[in-house]
Amino acid sequence: MIKTNDTILFQGDSITDCRRDRDNAQTPNDLHGLGSGYAKIVAAEMLCNRPEAGLQFLNRGISGNRSVDLYARIKADLINLKPDVVSILIGVNDTWHEKRGGNGVSVPKYERLLRDLLTEVREALPEVRFVFCDPFVLPCGVVTEDWISEVAERREVISRLARDFQAVHVPFQSEFDKAMESAPAAYWAHDGVHPTAAGHMLMAKCWLRNVCGYTEIP
Repeated sequence: MIKTNDTILFQGDSITDCRRDRDNAQTPNDLHGLGSGYAKIVAAEMLCNRPEAGLQFLNRGISGNRSVDLYARIKADLINLKPDVVSILIGVNDTWHEKRGGNGVSVPKYERLLRDLLTEVREALPEVRFVFCDPFVLPCGVVTEDWISEVAERREVISRLARDFQAVHVPFQSEFDKAMESAPAAYWAHDGVHPTAAGHMLMAKCWLRNVCGYTEIP
């Protein structure tokens, strides 16, 4: 899916943001601009193994974002960057903000917003390729049973959108579910939402396997 000279844009919330340096965000492949999470690991792996490919990686995740916030910045942080590939991970805050403060985004509205966003991006950038990443939660920290069922509904939305927009689908939740057979939930995401170092590596491996066909990275 990733071609020579592609610009790959990571979009999402704090899991993607991962304390990226906003001052270096405009520079592709900047070590600090990519944050410290799965997006940087993916970029580092591909840049190391394909130095001749001219790949450019950008991170525009913003901590706390819901789907409505991502939609609000569709021009500045997506269309205007003219990416070839857009990887989107969004949804857990749509649930979190509702459970903790009554300011979330319902599942039906979540689907409408993302469908509108993807349609507008493809109209502006007809050749763009999408990667849809499953929102996930782990049973620890702030996460309760009602979170788990609602985030599962959001994954069903992502599955439908991946089919309708011919996107690559990255199944983060099932990857974490398998990982919890070898270590408890908090080992992978200390509060049930934000991955640990091990969790981000797990995500990067999952992304590379599903998007690029990597069989394994060390």
